This record gives sequence, structure tokens and C-alpha cells, in this order.
Amino acid sequence: MQKTPVPRRGVAEVPTARDWRPWLLLLALLLATLAAYHPAWHGGMVWDDDAHVTAPVLRSWPGLYRIWFDVRATLQYYPLLHTAFWIEHRLWGDATLWYHLINILEHVGVALMLALILRRLAIPGAYLAAAIFALHPVHVESVAWISEQKNTLSALFYLAGAMLYLRFDESRKTRWYAAAVAAFVLALLSKTVTATLPGALLVIFWWRRGRLSWKRDALPLVPFFIVGAGAATITAWWELAVNNCTGPDFQFTFVERLLIAGRAIWFHLGKLFWPTNLAFIYPRWKIDSGAWWQYLFPLGAAALAASLWTIRRRSRAPLAAFLFFCGTLFPVLGFFNLYTFRYSFVANHYQYLASVGPIALTVALLKKGIDRIPVAAVRGLAIGVLVVLLAGVTRAETRKFDSLEALLRDTISKDPGSWFAYNNLGTLRLAQGRLEDARRSLEEVVRLKPDLAEAYNNLGNVWFREGDLGRAVRYHGKAVELKPDYAEAHNNLGIDMVNAGKLVEGIASYRRALEIDPRYAMAHYNLANALVRVNDAAGAERHYRQAIALGHDFALAYYFLGLHLLSARREREAHDALDTAFRLKPDFAQGYYELGNVQLQQGSVADAVASYSRALRIKPDYAEAHGNLGSALMRLDRIDEAIAQYREALRVKPDYAIALNNLGFALERQGRAEEAAAQYRQALRVDPNNVRARENLDRVLAVRRQ
Repeated sequence: MQKTPVPRRGVAEVPTARDWRPWLLLLALLLATLAAYHPAWHGGMVWDDDAHVTAPVLRSWPGLYRIWFDVRATLQYYPLLHTAFWIEHRLWGDATLWYHLINILEHVGVALMLALILRRLAIPGAYLAAAIFALHPVHVESVAWISEQKNTLSALFYLAGAMLYLRFDESRKTRWYAAAVAAFVLALLSKTVTATLPGALLVIFWWRRGRLSWKRDALPLVPFFIVGAGAATITAWWELAVNNCTGPDFQFTFVERLLIAGRAIWFHLGKLFWPTNLAFIYPRWKIDSGAWWQYLFPLGAAALAASLWTIRRRSRAPLAAFLFFCGTLFPVLGFFNLYTFRYSFVANHYQYLASVGPIALTVALLKKGIDRIPVAAVRGLAIGVLVVLLAGVTRAETRKFDSLEALLRDTISKDPGSWFAYNNLGTLRLAQGRLEDARRSLEEVVRLKPDLAEAYNNLGNVWFREGDLGRAVRYHGKAVELKPDYAEAHNNLGIDMVNAGKLVEGIASYRRALEIDPRYAMAHYNLANALVRVNDAAGAERHYRQAIALGHDFALAYYFLGLHLLSARREREAHDALDTAFRLKPDFAQGYYELGNVQLQQGSVADAVASYSRALRIKPDYAEAHGNLGSALMRLDRIDEAIAQYREALRVKPDYAIALNNLGFALERQGRAEEAAAQYRQALRVDPNNVRARENLDRVLAVRRQ
């Protein structure tokens, strides 16, 4: 009688071709996850999504090159992630539905990969662990937030690398090793927290074998550690040099960093096992090395590790799960500065990968308990209740990612002292034109954090929009006082000064912004506009070109450079710049209108007619374009057409005094003196100080008296 082969220890049997259960479970997992995340399908962009979804300056093939070879081109130097966004934008533009669906599908892929690895390691409850991972509320932030595609994408490659390395560990075949290295590199290019993979593999090998061998276990992973350390170094430099993670918010002693780490470990474990009151931004703890109770967190973590070590002979699994959790969290535990430490030391998306360890351990223990239930239906019901409960909480949690305002309001409701949420709510409302609401939010920021330069800068922007230049100068000046190297505030102060007619002071502010940040494209652009006004043609051209070089697809810089060159009668260069501007911004009605004005002033009347006509094709109710097109047509003696344009301008804007006067003049040219006089009178009713309308009316009346 032939014996049934016994699988190797720690390696699961592969299902037969007739075993449809895994595929049915996968389908059920996919449908359940899609349903749980359904509220996010049509959610908008939140927080920094617009900075991750490929910016206009990067949407070309040269832009793709910059994604890989210019570390400052993107919000974070994760070139594979931003290549994915680049491809996605070429496929569906800014349609957020598809970004959300991609993130959800990648999340399901991560859960499936987790199930395959757990089966390979013969850990009980692999599919249940995958379901809990897929439907756990703490992962909503990683899945419903478009920017966090870096979590789902990097996790796919991370787990693929782990699976491939396990194949290598069993077979010692080079092809599996090479494939594992490739997957690991792809994971690092998506998010460098995945640099923890080789450490995680060592934990797995210790758990499986009870000891580690230098030759078998550690030596093959040395290249992984080296590559991971290199990627981590780049990210650490990026946080310091680009994200400017310096100053009081990031200055901690080693003891204080231990206090942060100990508390963060317990915080994330707490949210994983009891996922209530989940928030997008959690309050930033006050770290006090003189407070005895704060030492309880790291001491408690050390005590737990020691306790798990003492029971390792009975089971190494609990310690392995804890080491995996802490090791995977290590990059965000406070030992390295992150930009987010300005407002919080913890975040739900930090533990996306780390949660795998505790989930796998808990499910394995839970599965043993469930298997003791004698009735299969009851076992299934228990599992079903758990999964449905998690899915329900996840669905509710997902709703707050519908919009940035909903997300910020939810954050403030859970933490009324979140100055960071108030500041972002203020800038959102400012962008929406809700100036009074924006001002209230930003004044709350100043109350909560009176030394925050960004809040004063944003308040200055509100007052500028309100037309109160005095207050705008005061608030932007306060921002500069609090943070002398704040380039954006210097730039905004320059805008205030220029609009107040103080060109010298404005130019000085722009130059100061550029001393701080020579790559600040908008400051170059603003300085160029100011230099045009003081007749520094060479300086203006130089800064327009620098703005273009830094902004690449900076349509306005191309446009005003074109106007500048046109004014200098450098027609060929001007047309090249203008053609580029309109290619980059094809709906730029005002641009065509202003171009028409310059052409009309220079006597290029036919060109002006073409420019005004293009502006009107984009914006048919553009009263000023209708009016100026009428004036251009008058110069060509196309009086009937001019009258039609003036009437169209007045249909859109009945109190348009200039159009009323010009219509009167056109009617007078046709000998329709009575109608002309009526238009001049109407122009004077609208604008009693209109000198031309007064002169024209007096002339018509004088002719009638003769």
C-alpha cells in the first residue's frame, strides 16, 4: 500500500487543481473588501494627494526622467511609486475613482500574498488572517488615501520578496535569490520602510529553526541589509534636506526618543487590537524625560519581550510576532526624524506592514480555539461575525475620506487642539474662497500655536484676498520674523509690496526668497514681473527663463516671457514662448485676450482679431474680449461686425461703460447719431467721469444744433 507523502515541516501542501476553495475564498475576500471600501470609490483627493498624483510638470517623458533622476522632483523620492502614478495619470487623468480602485485591488493583493506566505509557513488560519488584514479598520488610512498607494504597492513587492526568499531558503537555487533581490529593490523604490525585510526574514528563520546560522541564514541577507541601508540613508537625507526636519520640533535626546518609541509601540498595538476612535492625526505627546510614568512604556515593552523570551521553549511564535512588529515599526518609532513629527508621533498607516505579525499570531491562536467548537456551523458563524464586524467598522471609517474637509472635521472633533488640522482646514477654505471661514480657522491656529509662522503666512494670504494690504503685510512680516528662512513668506510679502506700489521693497523680498531657495520657481516668476515694471528687461527675461527651467511646464512664465519678447519686437522667440504657453494651458482665455491687447497696441490688428476670437471660443461670455474684438474690427472698417461684438459685450455686462461709448462711436460712424447719443448718455450714467463719452456726446449734440 502506497503511503501518502508527508510535507516538509513548515511548508504547506499546494491545493490540487480540483480544490476550488482557495479561489472561492479569494473571490469572497475581493468582494468583501470592495464592499467595505465602497464609500471611498468616489472620494476626492485629500491632504497631499494632489502632490502625489502626477503634477503637470512631470506628465511628459522628460517628467518621467525627472521622477527617477531628480530627487526633488516629487514629494518623496519613491520613483517606482511615482512612475505608477505617472502611468495611471496617462490612463485616466485626475479621475479619482480609478486611483481608489487600484489601491483597493493592491490591498487585496497584499492580503492574498499574506495568505500564501502563511500557508507556506504552515501557520494556522492563513485565509482568516488575510481576511482580517484586508478588512481591519486600522488599514483604512493606507487604502482610502490615494497617497498611501506607497504602502500597498511597496507591501506587494515586500511580501513577494519574502515569498521568493523563502523559496530560495528551501531550494538554495540562484534564480529564486535573484528574484527576491529584484522584488526587494522594487519595494524600496516604492517606500523605504520595506528596508526591514531582511530583519523580518531572520526572525522567521529563528522562529522556524530555533537558532540562526551565519552561513545559511545571515550571510545571504548581507546584500539586502546593505541595499536597504543605502535606501534608508537617502530617505533620511531627504527628510532633513528637503522636508527641513530641523528645529525644536525635531530635537530630542536619545532618552526622549526611547520614550517616544516605547509609547508608540503600545499605542499601535492598542489600535490594532481595539480599533476605536481612529483618527487621521493623533495628538502629539509632550515628551518629558523627568516624568517617571513615561518610562513605563519602554519598560513595559522590554518586560513583554523578556517574558516572551522566557517562554520560547514552549513557543517561539509570540516573541517572533512581537519582534516582527517592533522591527517593522522601527523606522517610524522616533529614532529618525520624520516630517509628521511636527504634529504627531504616530499614525495608522505606520503599522500597515507591522500589523502582519500580531494578526498572524492572534489568528493562529484563535483558530485553535475555534477548531475546538464541535459544530461546524457554529465555527463558521463565529468567523463570519468577526469578519462582518470588522468590515462594518472599516466601512464607517472609510466615509471620512470622502473629502479633505470631512477628514479634517473628523480630526478636530477627536482632537480640538489639533493646530495642524485647523491650519490645513484654513488653507482649504482659502482655496475655496471662503475667506471668513478660513480666517476663523487660522486664528484658532494662532491661538493654539502662537509661534507657528505658517499660520501667520496663511492669514496674510487671507487678508491679501480680502484686499487689506496693510494687514497682509503685517501677517506676512510676522511669519518672516518668526521664521527668517521662510522663502514662501518672503515671496508673499513681495507680492504685498508690489501690489501696494512699493516695487523696490517687493523686489527685495523676492530676492530674499531666492537667496533662501534658489529653486523657487514662483519667486523667479514674480521677480520677473516686477522687473518688467521697473524696465529691467534683461533681468526680467533671465528670471522668466529660470522659472521655466525650474517649473518646466510653467505656462504663465512662458506666456509673460512671450509678451515680454513681443514687446521687444523679438517676434520669432515670442511666438515660440506663446505657442508653448497655450499648448500647456489650452483653456487660457485671459492669455489670448492679453495677447490680443499687445498685438492691437503694436498695430497687428488681424493678429489681435484672431487672439480675441480664440479667447471667446474658450469663454463665450468674456465681455472684455467682445469689447476689444469690436475695437479691432473697427480698425479694419468692419463696422457691422464691431457693433455686433459691442452689443454682445453689453449683453454679458450691461454696465460696461467702455463698450457703451465704443458702440456709440460705431453707430455714429454709420450716421446713426440719435442711437449714438443714447449710448453715450448711458455710458455717462454708468460712469459720470468718462471723459471720452462726454466729448463724444458733446460732438454729436453740436452737429445736431448746426
